[in-house]
Amino acid sequence: MPATRRTFLGALAASSLAAVAKDDWIELFDGHTLNNWRPSENKNSWSVRNRALAADGPRSHLFYAGPVHGADFRNFELEAEVLTRPGCNSGIYFHTRYQETDFPYKGFEVQINNTALGEGRYRERKKTGSLYGVRNIYKQFIRDDQWFKMHIAVRGKNVQVRLNGMLVVDYVEPTPPVIPDGPEHERFLDHGTFALQGHNDGSKPFFRSVRVRPLPDDMPTPGGAAPTVDDTFREIINIGRHNVPMVDYHVHLKNGLTLEGALAKSRFDGIEYGIAVNAGSLSQVTDDASAESWLRSMQHQPVFLAMQAEGREWTRVLSRRTAGLFDYIVSDSMTSTDAGEIPDTQEFMDTLVDRTVRMLEHEPIDIYANPTYLPPQIAKDYDALWTERRMKKVVDTALRNQVAIEINNRYRIPSAAFIQMCKAAGCKFSFGSDNLGASDLGRYDYGLEMVRACKLDWQDFFVPGAWTARAVDRKGDALRP
Repeated sequence: MPATRRTFLGALAASSLAAVAKDDWIELFDGHTLNNWRPSENKNSWSVRNRALAADGPRSHLFYAGPVHGADFRNFELEAEVLTRPGCNSGIYFHTRYQETDFPYKGFEVQINNTALGEGRYRERKKTGSLYGVRNIYKQFIRDDQWFKMHIAVRGKNVQVRLNGMLVVDYVEPTPPVIPDGPEHERFLDHGTFALQGHNDGSKPFFRSVRVRPLPDDMPTPGGAAPTVDDTFREIINIGRHNVPMVDYHVHLKNGLTLEGALAKSRFDGIEYGIAVNAGSLSQVTDDASAESWLRSMQHQPVFLAMQAEGREWTRVLSRRTAGLFDYIVSDSMTSTDAGEIPDTQEFMDTLVDRTVRMLEHEPIDIYANPTYLPPQIAKDYDALWTERRMKKVVDTALRNQVAIEINNRYRIPSAAFIQMCKAAGCKFSFGSDNLGASDLGRYDYGLEMVRACKLDWQDFFVPGAWTARAVDRKGDALRP
């Protein structure tokens, strides 16, 4: 098979990396002093404790100012071992420069936040490993009070971030760069030094074995050309920058879509995925053993792990303990009438609404998927059939049972009127595809459209365990003991 430009450039980048020997790592921290590091503003917030750089006090950033590579790096690999205390917010900056006050305006921050909630009324959703404001991670993969390894690599226009070896960010910056809204007006790939963040009094991060491997300045970008920039590309960055979780919670691995393919698309588009497995008597998961086998097969993957309830008997299939191993549970009230006749649409609608209410009321689910779905033969009458009374009945039940409403990209539902009623009531939303295969995994155009049209913000969105306790913890008595 002839080599493509993409594979050629990728091989060239790989060979350039291979040319840098393993022993070319250079320690930036001597393990004993702050030599070669320059703290900003509240300088006493930094010290060395137990052979680690430690932040404890008001905001201060610790900039590398030593002799290695003139403290000016373009292409590099950086590794650091990091430990956080509960509630810690921190980060590692690259391509930045010394700044006496405030958060650095230049360069990128790789977020360190396992359990920090935010300040005041703001609730921070971007978790450890996020390329802050550009490619965000919303699931917590690292625990506080344990050392983990963060690896950052910049090669050409490509940034990769790994947590304990797990690739969580693989971003190719376009030309010109798309810079997210906010004060960091120089958040683009360039060159500069590194900085460690002491975010606020109460945040306590520790860094040890901070080391770098400089790479040639002329390294090509692995994989070739940068992505094409359009309005959706920009919106994913800007809406995500404003804390709306860019997560598709409803992705299925089927019809040729592999985990590897899903992860590649997730990282390329900047949308984190929740991989869902169907559970029920005729589904992939039929009992505790098959559920736990699937969960073991998905260990150490950078995704949310979800269960989709199939049929109304699923609560008799799984125990509460096993259901609690999933990040969340999703279900819908879709019927099997897509190919049949519906002689009385009003009676059908009342039955559908009653079925939905029973599901929301009695089943321990976190997300109501494909909300307001109608079979194709009556979908043209959507607005007439989903009357205000019917919508309100579903909305009130979802709110009372703290079930998030999915904004579904595949079917482009629910309507803006339903979403606005949900928002006014105080419901939360999630994005979801319910894909048949790879072709249904878009970039969430309908969800972004509804964010604009209905003026949704970060406070309107579901994150597992952040809005309320998981349904299995609140309503798990519906499951087997």
